[in-house]
Amino acid sequence: MRDNPCMPEISGPLRVGVVGTGAFGRNHARVYRDLQADSSLDLQLAGIVDVDKARAQSVATEFGTRAFRSVAELIDAGVDAVSVAVPTVAHLAVASELMQAGVDVLIEKPVAGTLAEADELQAVARQCDRVVQVGHLERFNPAVRATLPLLTKPMFFEVHRLSVFTPRSLDVDVVLDLMIHDIDIVLTMANSPVKEVRAVGLPILSKKVDIANVRLEFESGCVANFTASRVSTERVRKLRFFQPRQYVSLDFSRQDVLVLTVDNSTAADDDPFNPASLVTNALPGITPFKPAIEAQEPLRAELLSFLHAVRTRTTPEVSLQQGRAALAVALQIVDAIAAHSQRANLEALTGGVS
Repeated sequence: MRDNPCMPEISGPLRVGVVGTGAFGRNHARVYRDLQADSSLDLQLAGIVDVDKARAQSVATEFGTRAFRSVAELIDAGVDAVSVAVPTVAHLAVASELMQAGVDVLIEKPVAGTLAEADELQAVARQCDRVVQVGHLERFNPAVRATLPLLTKPMFFEVHRLSVFTPRSLDVDVVLDLMIHDIDIVLTMANSPVKEVRAVGLPILSKKVDIANVRLEFESGCVANFTASRVSTERVRKLRFFQPRQYVSLDFSRQDVLVLTVDNSTAADDDPFNPASLVTNALPGITPFKPAIEAQEPLRAELLSFLHAVRTRTTPEVSLQQGRAALAVALQIVDAIAAHSQRANLEALTGGVS
């Protein structure tokens, strides 16, 4: 442990760790292990922690590092930055213990279970002068990165995130599990306070809401419709939006972006019944465009971004404040779903929405 936890200087290799070795944590350990091969990063995977000792040892053996029984042991072994991939309910306790020991943290989404917990995380981060990044992974999707420079004034979003059912992340509902990715992205793209929330959701295979449909209206007049499901028969990850004279379609899974732009001058000249026009442009007056996509695993990009913020002591690409903002809207949606369920008397049919 550092003699002065709030001193930001790091000498020698940047020693990283992972707390929680479920599906997310194991992937963090994998990428950190792979990044060690890049000598320019001067990185070392110092160890991992999990309450399941057998799983911790298995993951540690797989990725050539040490398994520790507690966060305190990992700290004592010497660590500079840690991915926190434990259940949401434990984010505050684990991240606070690390920050108070002078360790920077990447906290998986959602950043906390309540706004009070998120505010406490912010207070500890300020007090200990720690870098905190929130794990909104889709921000680092190459398709999202290629889309951000195209934004002018988005006015309507249509977002679908559908998954087949798995027993993971059932400590939170589908809004905090899946939809929060898209909430974060739309908040970033719309860049306007939320004015109104309308939502409906139902528990299907778990005790939490498994499928939800949401409509957000922003102060700017922008409207966003979200559908999230973790009980679908197919996997869909798509976001589409309209802005003046332009339609943009983004596929997270394929890491692909299609832009259709209305060219007023071309539209005026083109005759849709002219065969020559149809040959040169299948959609007269509309120009298709695909921006260049730099293929990269989003998690690798996310961890590289985190390590850069740690090294340079700069604000991460997804800050604690942004993570809190996404959580605040997600919790508004959860409340709106509960209110709708009560109005529609759905509790009697579903056994209640928790």
